[in-house]
Amino acid sequence: NFQSAVVFPTKISTEQQSLMLVKRLLAVAVSCITYLRGIFPESAYGTRYMDDVCVKILREDKNCPGSTQLVKWMLGCYDALQKKYFNNDWIFFFLQTITECYHFKFKYTHNGPLLDFSSKNKMNDSTITCADTKKASILLIRKIYVLMQNLSPLPNDVCLTMKLFYYDEVTPPDYQPPGFKEGECEGMIFEGEPMYLNVGEVPTPFHMLKVKVTTEKQRMENVDKSILKHGETNVPLQMLRVDRDDPE
Repeated sequence: NFQSAVVFPTKISTEQQSLMLVKRLLAVAVSCITYLRGIFPESAYGTRYMDDVCVKILREDKNCPGSTQLVKWMLGCYDALQKKYFNNDWIFFFLQTITECYHFKFKYTHNGPLLDFSSKNKMNDSTITCADTKKASILLIRKIYVLMQNLSPLPNDVCLTMKLFYYDEVTPPDYQPPGFKEGECEGMIFEGEPMYLNVGEVPTPFHMLKVKVTTEKQRMENVDKSILKHGETNVPLQMLRVDRDDPE
């Protein structure tokens, strides 16, 4: 259920438990971003709880086709994640060019809980506890809230789209998740000077979710510099590369 609350188990002992948690965390993160960036009206969201943190969750609203479409895309993401094909999920806000980008990167293995994710926190799978996952999850959502509330507003007529990238070695060549069609793997023109921010990462014994944001440098003027200290990169690139080999 896309609108389920995030409930942290006392122990994440199976891949299915981990998968369920990652799915719900992705739903919360995407919902928080679109809610706080003012993409959809209040009626397109329900209220849920992640531990003691109140969060907004997108729902299918007959009066808001955009939110219904995004929920369908998210369910397509779930399908790819379940099948272990999923590598990257990019959400773009754009006019003629990209103005803001949210990058969700996933890592998982096919042979049990062996993380090969490059992390500043050198924590191997045997040391990842449910408490670690819970703490990282809540911190990620809180950092998203802080960042979204400090970014300058998006243009009124901004559009939203989503791109998925897969692991070629395991994904059938004709596979497309529900709601998606085959597209080109290409760079996209970014509006203004981009600034890159590593928002956070959430480990479980079976998965890793990492979230990055790219936005116009101008929108970052009012952001508290303390939230930028981890991963700020100020590189004046006009072409935003979006591919499965994105550096970690």
